[in-house]
Amino acid sequence: MLADLVAGALEDAAERRQTLGLAEVEAAASARPAALDALSFLAPADSVKIIAEVKRASPSRGALATIADPAELAARYAVGGASAISVLTEGRKFLGSLADLEAVRASVAVPVLRKDFIATEYQVFEARAAGADMVLLIVAALDQPTLVRLHALIVELGMLPLVETHDATEVSRAVDLGARLVGVNARNLSTFELDPELFGSLVDRIPTGTVKVAESAVKTAADVAHYRAAGADVVLVGEALVTGEDPVAALKEFLSV
Repeated sequence: MLADLVAGALEDAAERRQTLGLAEVEAAASARPAALDALSFLAPADSVKIIAEVKRASPSRGALATIADPAELAARYAVGGASAISVLTEGRKFLGSLADLEAVRASVAVPVLRKDFIATEYQVFEARAAGADMVLLIVAALDQPTLVRLHALIVELGMLPLVETHDATEVSRAVDLGARLVGVNARNLSTFELDPELFGSLVDRIPTGTVKVAESAVKTAADVAHYRAAGADVVLVGEALVTGEDPVAALKEFLSV
């Protein structure tokens, strides 16, 4: 599944590059105002922080929510207390787009994460050109030289990489990279099965001073509390917010744990 998602994302990026070349997207990235200091928004605090996700669909669940106005949803997330907004920009399985990210960036004053299957420099420049302050890097999708290269470019452009891991080896690779923000995704991206205990089994491998993010397997405030008790500084929540009736109320409940 992961290999197919990466391949599809690269095909789509190559198609966009036919319209907007690398030099043009670099120029667009340079013309953007400086990225927000996302690390300061997500730094460890007395209470958990939430990255709230704009997510229309997923390979495992299919369609989740229509989200006709991603900017309006993101604004509601900000009102609810989200410290950052994650925007799925993958179009084939998640039904997202860079236009969604641009709309969200214009509607909120908190950092915005481009969540996609990033494997080339072109996609990193696209993220900055669209207004992203953060970019997801999935360790399982990248060899170490590519991971190092893309991580360095994201930092050079003033953005913050969220380095996502799924096992002890991947955590070690993220640590070797010097990642400041390390996520542990409870969803296996090969099988899409969930393991809510994975974060707790790996968190001690992440150095003190690194912001620790728990991703996936969140349905209720109890799930957020579970991650917080295990050592999460930040919890990324998507499906529970887009499928619920009141994301503002849900966020406030999640943040009260």
